[in-house]
Parts: sequence; structure tokens; C-alpha cells
Amino acid sequence: MNPPSPAIVAQSAVRRLPRLALWLFCLAYVLPGFIGREPWKNADMQGFGYMFELARGNTDWLAPTLLGHPPEFDALLPYWLGAWAIWALGGWMPADVAARLPYVGLLALTLLATWHAIYQLARRPPAQPVAFAFGGEADPKDYARALADAGLLALVACLGLAQLSHETTPSLAQLAFTALTFYALAALPHPRPAWPLTALAIGLVGLALSGGPTLATLFALGGAGVLAWRPDADTTQAALERRWALIIVGLAAAAAALALAMHLWHWRLDTQGRDGPALARLLVWFTWPAWPLALWTVWRWRHRLGDRHLALPLWLAGVVLACALTTPNADRSLLLALPPLAALAAFALPTLSRPVAALIDWFTLLFFSGIALVIWVVWLSLQTGVPAKPAANVAKLATGFEPSFSAIAFVAALAGTLAWAALVRWRVGRHRAAIWKSLVLPAGGAALCWLLLMTLWLPVLDYARSYTPGVSTIARALAQGGPSGACVEASGLTRAQIAALRYHGGLDLRAAHGTQRQCPWRITGVDPSAANADPASLQGWQLVTTARRPTDARDNLRLYKAIP
Repeated sequence: MNPPSPAIVAQSAVRRLPRLALWLFCLAYVLPGFIGREPWKNADMQGFGYMFELARGNTDWLAPTLLGHPPEFDALLPYWLGAWAIWALGGWMPADVAARLPYVGLLALTLLATWHAIYQLARRPPAQPVAFAFGGEADPKDYARALADAGLLALVACLGLAQLSHETTPSLAQLAFTALTFYALAALPHPRPAWPLTALAIGLVGLALSGGPTLATLFALGGAGVLAWRPDADTTQAALERRWALIIVGLAAAAAALALAMHLWHWRLDTQGRDGPALARLLVWFTWPAWPLALWTVWRWRHRLGDRHLALPLWLAGVVLACALTTPNADRSLLLALPPLAALAAFALPTLSRPVAALIDWFTLLFFSGIALVIWVVWLSLQTGVPAKPAANVAKLATGFEPSFSAIAFVAALAGTLAWAALVRWRVGRHRAAIWKSLVLPAGGAALCWLLLMTLWLPVLDYARSYTPGVSTIARALAQGGPSGACVEASGLTRAQIAALRYHGGLDLRAAHGTQRQCPWRITGVDPSAANADPASLQGWQLVTTARRPTDARDNLRLYKAIP
């Protein structure tokens, strides 16, 4: 016999989070970061570069390359989505803006699918709170909706979500399809199986085509195992769930076969030289505040870890954590763990004591209010010169940056700050308890700081992280050299640099081949005095200019002209 549920929740604690407030909150989190900025180094610019090449017809859709370089991620679908958007909307708006539109939808899909996954898990009888002797316990639907709201807030509150979820990279596509797969596995079997079955097919195929065929297979196999393992179920129910488990395995096999047919399945294990303490620090801050709540859930529900509302997110999170420990780009791998960790965090709330909830509130209030204050002070210093020290530090770090004022950005930042003040006032006021209240301030604070960064600090971040200043320097030097500047050889450039020169500079780049000249100009990203430089390759070339990156001397561009 299973032990009783540790969740003790009254009906008064599951009142609904106002839908309008929730929608506006998600909108305020999703849109900043996609609007009004340039493509950033490195992965963001790199991903856009492949989309731009596909849209212009310069490369093969089944094997995209950028000046002969294949993508760093073995993915196709994320680049296709951006290229289709550029092809359809590039005549109406800048190509980089058009490429971001599908990714706005992918982030919105991530939030929506995570909410529904948690709702489906919380509706299951083992996840429900204990029944009171004289009634008054939470209604199952209201309880599930409240936990889903809390899980969505926990996801947005995770510090690692902000930047990576606003880039045009395969990582965001993998996140969206992981969340969609999570929802489908949580919902099956369902009285109306069309929606979860369709979501599962799209999620597994999308994840396989986005560079994660191994994850798609493991997610599906584990989900099928959790669904089939029901020792306490009656014979009819157990047989039904085993049939659905076989369907899940079949869809996983189809997705894996598609990935193999398109040559997208490559092992990238890398366990050499892993920095354990660095990975531990990354895990702590990247998944904050979901991970401590998830650990609390595992402890308080430890006698029921085999139930699906715990076993499924534990499996998904465990697979992703193992991937982060054994592959490069640990931060991008950890991104996929956030939806299941948010689900586990939500199930901690029915078991939290008041002192713990109060500690979360006070820590969050001080932490995010302090960060918001710093952002405002630095912005005021840039605009007015008072106080002087922050502006001097920015001038030192971003040499050549000229501050500018945007009324729209200022109004948006001010509105977000006032909303934060109102949220804090509501949270510390006297009101009826709600199960999701402990995650309101963490999610609101994370959204506020992201909004302030993408409004008040956007000009300096754009200057520091985009390639526009360096490419402009190169373009001016080429323009002074006459019409022959259209053809440029390239050597020692990263994929992101190639994409930036192609898009921002409109250059006809061609891969350099040793001492053989194809063009009167050459651009290189290698310092001639560096140990890996080849001085012989630059014989017969004269340095014209060096486009220095204001924030990273290792990312400079050097333009050479052929000596007659």
C-alpha cells in the first residue's frame, strides 16, 4: 500500500492566478531580447548566418555550410525555420528580425507546453493532496491549475533561461520540442489522444531534427517505461497503458530512423578535462531557484517517487544532467532540464512551511531589487554622468561607445519597475494564501531584470556583443579602396565572423587557399604574432586596418590588401 500524499492543501490555497496578468507577464518576458537588437556573438550570429545562407540559396538545405564550414550543431530544422521566415518576410523587415519570429513562437510554445505538462501530471490521483475528514480539500482541477501556474513561474524564474531562450540557435528549438515531448508523455493515455499523440510526434521528430536524436530516443523510452510500469493498476488499465507505451516506442523509432537517414546522429561525448567545480557552479546558478525546490520535492515525496508525476520529470531531468556532464556546451544542455525541474519545483509548494516560503520571498526581494537598482544607476550614469564611476567603467570596458536615449525603452523599463513595486506591495500585504505565491517574486524579479537589460542596457550590450562596429570599420576601409573591394578572401575566421561579414558588410567572401590569390583583399581573424599564425600566408599582403572589438581583443579583424 502506498503511503499517503505529503500534500495537504485546502481549497482556499488553489485560487486561480488571473489569466490576464499571467498572459501579460509571459508577453513581457518573451518579447524583450527578440526585438530591437542585432545578432550577438557567437552562437546567435552563427545560427542566423546559416539561415541567411539558406534563404539566399547559397547552400544545400540538407547540408548547410557557411564558407565551407558545416554547423557546429548537427541540426537542420532550426535553420530551416529561420530561413523560411527570411524568405517569406525578408522583403518587409530586416532578415535578422524575420529570422527571430519563429523563435518567439518556440519560446511561447515552451511556456505553454510546460504549463500543460504540469497540469496533466497534477491531475493524476497520486499527485492529489490528501482528502480532509470533513471536506474542504482542494478540488482536483483547481489544484492542478494552481500547480501548473506555479511551475510556469518556476520556469521563468530560472536564471539560465533568459539569454539562451532569446537566441536564434538550435538550443531554443531543442528546448521547445523537449517541453512538447514532456507534455505528451504526461498526458498519455488521454480521453482525447489526438492532441498529445500529435504533440509527441512533433516533439520527437523536432528534437531529432534539431540535433537531439539521442535525447528524443531516451526521453521516449523512459516515458514509455514510466507509463507501462503500473504494478497497482487493474488489468484493463495496465493493458491500455502498455499499448500506449508501445506506440511511444514506435514513434521514437521513427524519429531515430529519420535522424539516421538525414545523417544527424553523431556522438559528441567529451569527458576529458571536465572541470567538476565549474560544472557544479553552473548547475547551481543556471537552474536557480528550481533546483532546491526540486530536491525538497524528492525528499518530501520520497516514498512515492515511482508515481508518474515524479518519475517522468525525474527521468527527463536525469537524462539531461547526464548529457551536460558528458558533452560540450553544458549550459545549452542544462537548458533542456528546466521544464522538468520546474515541474518538480511546483510539487514542492504543497509541502513548504511558512518560514521557508518567507525566506524565499525575502531573499528574492533583496536579490532582484538590488540588481534592478544597479541597472538603473548605471543607466543614469551613462545618461547624466552622475554618479561618474559607472559611466567611467563602461567607457573602459566598451571603448568608443556613445550613450543614446530611447523614450520607448525608458517607458517600458519604468513600467516594469512600477509593476515590480506593485507586485512586492501585493506580496507583503494581507491576502488569502495561494499555493503559487512563493514563486511570484522569483519569476517577477527575473522578468524585471531581463526587461531592464533589454531596454536600458540594450545599446551598450548591442555595441559590446554585436559585430556591427567591427564590420563597419572593415566596410569603410574597403569603400576607400575602390570598386575592387567586393571580392575578399577569408582566413582564420570563426563561423560567427563569416556570418557577420556576409550579412552586415554584404561582402563576397571566398575561402583563402594558402598563398594563392583570388581577390585583391583578405580578411583574417588570426594575430600575425600568435603562435598558431602562418607568416608565409601573408607574404605579398599589406595590412590596411584592424577592426578592434571593444570588449574582446581576441576577436579582432584584420584587413589586408594585395601588394601589386
